[in-house]
Amino acid sequence: MSKEGEHKITDTKGKFLQVVKNGRKLNDPDWTSGRILLSNKRIVLAGNQGKRSIPLSKVDGLKGRYDVNQAVASVSDYLSVEFDNNVLLLGTSIDIDEFETDVYGALLNQKMILTKHPAVEGGVVQDTGWEKARIKITEEMVNVAIASGTFVGIELDDIGGVDRATRTVKGEQRTVLEVEHTQGDTSVQTYISGQTRRCSLLESLLKKGERKNEGGVELDETEKEVLMALYSGVSSFEIPDFLGMDVDEVERIFERLVEVDVLEEVRKRREVSLKTRGRNIASESINEK
Repeated sequence: MSKEGEHKITDTKGKFLQVVKNGRKLNDPDWTSGRILLSNKRIVLAGNQGKRSIPLSKVDGLKGRYDVNQAVASVSDYLSVEFDNNVLLLGTSIDIDEFETDVYGALLNQKMILTKHPAVEGGVVQDTGWEKARIKITEEMVNVAIASGTFVGIELDDIGGVDRATRTVKGEQRTVLEVEHTQGDTSVQTYISGQTRRCSLLESLLKKGERKNEGGVELDETEKEVLMALYSGVSSFEIPDFLGMDVDEVERIFERLVEVDVLEEVRKRREVSLKTRGRNIASESINEK
């Protein structure tokens, strides 16, 4: 890595496959084995046919699965990188989620955005102004450091929804990401705006977190009753008396709901709080009554 101000982030063995070139899908492409190097400025692919360098400034988007043909199936986990009407699939010897986090970090860490937090708290619109902030990506969080000193941590596994809207930001019509997540026990929305490409990259990362919370959990009626009680404001300590259930049975249900990522344990002995997935299920169950 010889560019001025450039430093290496990841150096791993892997495979790479180009499936779209200049906007056209390629027929029967083959995987190439080699090294994949990631720096704060570019991705370098080094194989038997030489090196290829992809400037991070050209990367438009990152995605997961990309259905093209049977050749893709030979590598189970990979990351789709979109740039200049091209799509490259990268499979690595390290965990692909870890590599994806590194790439998002290289693209977004310390980038400037505008944020309004909390824009909505507990369903109530707040009179909050737009402020400058910087972001930092980890495997579990999008961290937002606001210039005024406030720090906001958006957990990727606790995102209830991500919507794109056009709003007035400092007197201009701009793209805004409206991110629903949890702060303590309260549902909040944080608004984020910035350069179009920056917003698109951040949106794809946040939506990955949102998809984790969309259904996929089978709960019985008793478990739903517990969720609805918590959602309605009943303390976890009061659940046995409120529902007329045995304490041990309630603790068993709590343990099961923590395991399936619906509740999170606040501290030992039956204190829990709803995660976004739990709020969604409880809300749907109440509406079905």
